[in-house]
Amino acid sequence: MSAALAVRNLRRYLLGQLTSNIGTWMQRAAQDLLVLHITGNSGSAVGIVTALQFLPQTLFGLAGGMLADRYPKRRILLLTQTAMGVQSLLLGLLTVTGAVNLLSVHVLAFALGTATAVDGPARNAYICELVDRERVATAVSLNSAQFNVARAVGPALAGLTVAAFGTGPVFLANAASYLAVLYGLVTIRTDNPDEHGRPRPGRTRLRDAFRHITSIPELLLPISLIAFVGTFGLNFQVTISLVAITAFHTGAATFGYLCAAYALGSLIGAIYGANCDRPPTTRRLISTAIVFGALEAVLGLMPDCGSFMALLIPTGFAAVIVTTTANALTQLHAAPHLRGRVMSVYFLLLLGGTPVGAPLVGLVSDALGARSTLVLGGVISMSSALALSALIRGRIQRRPRITGAASVTSSPFASAQPTRDRQPDV
Repeated sequence: MSAALAVRNLRRYLLGQLTSNIGTWMQRAAQDLLVLHITGNSGSAVGIVTALQFLPQTLFGLAGGMLADRYPKRRILLLTQTAMGVQSLLLGLLTVTGAVNLLSVHVLAFALGTATAVDGPARNAYICELVDRERVATAVSLNSAQFNVARAVGPALAGLTVAAFGTGPVFLANAASYLAVLYGLVTIRTDNPDEHGRPRPGRTRLRDAFRHITSIPELLLPISLIAFVGTFGLNFQVTISLVAITAFHTGAATFGYLCAAYALGSLIGAIYGANCDRPPTTRRLISTAIVFGALEAVLGLMPDCGSFMALLIPTGFAAVIVTTTANALTQLHAAPHLRGRVMSVYFLLLLGGTPVGAPLVGLVSDALGARSTLVLGGVISMSSALALSALIRGRIQRRPRITGAASVTSSPFASAQPTRDRQPDV
């Protein structure tokens, strides 16, 4: 971790992202509370707004990956981060003036999701251009660590700020936080240690990325697993607010503390991943996904707010190990000139399933109670991990064996230790 943080460009990038993400998580928490206030505590309404915010990932995420492979990623990030700041400013102004309504929240949530859909592939692929290949896994974990620091601090600050001043100031604070990430991007030096990460001339076709993913099990497994876990298991932005308000009958401050407990576990997991000297493996991905699913299912059975908050910490730990391991495996095994498109597929399945998962969470919550959504998500996450593990093992057994070092690195159940002379199949 110390070696990665010694890279000046990475430090500036992470500090800017940390400041902006704290504001983003404040806005996410405040937006849920605003919708609950407008609609009289409707779980379905929260699910719909969340779905609208993530729907553009389904519609435009792949196009974002093509842009990331065709144009300089930093230029794309400067444009998308500015657009997201403007969205937050508009939502804040509407709220503090009393002009906000559910329709305006819907429109601005969709606008934010559109900018995020273009931003995501470029932002995550850009990490590989800030460090050399040997530090990619650590850089991904550090990026996850700053994200989870923000997730720990942001909702807690949002809950306290909303309780004291209302939701409007939270949105305005988030708008100001984008200045930090823009400053970080502007001051990053342009020397690129990964020459292969620079855009190539010529056509950027999505089918090349899909062919690349399906031909390499090291890519197919994490991307397939994250589709199920992301759609059904990682809906805590909806479930925590529903459990806090409808099951435990608490207020904004308690909601913030519950979000902070989950994020604290995630932060511990991210720091653990950044300091782990073992390379990411698919065995770790499968086993952690099973543990995460079990913890989430048990979480839905917790009888009171105290036990629920306590169990959120190990659940957050397991969740971040799943996502950072899947992310690192995907980036390490993606061909550099296809990385933007591969990451767009990854985020399409991780976040693009939210338009399905979030309304489902709201409907199940309204029909069976908020806790049932956690049990259902945990069971699906466990089952998908077990099923995909069996399918990938079967594919490996049917694949023709190759001799030498390539047979070791080609196995999806082998270590993902990067080597400079390894050329992925395209």
